[in-house]
Amino acid sequence: MAVIVYSHAACSGHVTPPGHPECVERLVAVERGLAKLSVERRNCPKAEAAEVLRCHPAAYLEKVRQAVPAAGFVALDGDTILSPGSLDAALHAVGGVCAAVDAVMAGEAQAAFVAGRPPGHHAETATAMGFCLFGTVAIAAKRLLDHHGLARVAVVDFDVHHGNGTQDLLWDEARVLFASTHEMPLYPGTGSPQERGSHGQIVNHPLHAGSGGAAMRAAYEGVILPALEALAPEFVLISAGFDAHAADPLANLEWQTEDFAWLTGRLCDVAARHAEGRVVSTLEGGYDLEALAASVVAHVGVLEERSR
Repeated sequence: MAVIVYSHAACSGHVTPPGHPECVERLVAVERGLAKLSVERRNCPKAEAAEVLRCHPAAYLEKVRQAVPAAGFVALDGDTILSPGSLDAALHAVGGVCAAVDAVMAGEAQAAFVAGRPPGHHAETATAMGFCLFGTVAIAAKRLLDHHGLARVAVVDFDVHHGNGTQDLLWDEARVLFASTHEMPLYPGTGSPQERGSHGQIVNHPLHAGSGGAAMRAAYEGVILPALEALAPEFVLISAGFDAHAADPLANLEWQTEDFAWLTGRLCDVAARHAEGRVVSTLEGGYDLEALAASVVAHVGVLEERSR
């Protein structure tokens, strides 16, 4: 079975001011990398409001809708910007992950990658932050549980910043293990090991600046992978942020491109043992364009190799 890559031109309609790191050029770089791979391509459908409402209240969705400007920019906070195409972009990003999990559950592919933006893992229940509007990967997890009837889903977040939004949205969800490695101290300041969720189903493992790929591999071998094995997930979702790369300007974990390939392979191993190989990954961070392109190639390349 092939890997499916989901994307949509609408995701380039989310325009940010000059100099903003979460920019349209990120998708240009991702597409440049994906062009090197032989993968099936599909458009992200636009999500219905009901998908957003799996995780966010209707009043919040309406607040975002009302805030979208007719022209120019509106700042929801110091980092999170709306332009006229932002809501449409975010709804296509959500629609992409929903379509991806549906396709993988239907056996149309073993794995999928969603190249959408804005990212999602910082969006809390009723708060946009950290470049993010809607909790994309958390919405995908809820769709797997409540639409597809799964009982155990894993969400693994290897973005360099802690996925506080995903944690918030899944804090009370006993059916989902949320596991995160991230640099600490760093924005947004959450993600200590003591943050365990209402059912002990959240595993945070902070990493120190400059610790490199060796520390990451030890963290996964010693903490994250054993937790995943104990869960025996029926589906693996990945918040794939590539800003832990040594070239990234926003953080300092100093991972190399091959570290992302190694980690992707280990997560695929878990999926192969417990989830019939089912993996869906969605783009989060990554702000050095060359490193982002190379890391996406490494990540999706492993998904493609494992899906043959």
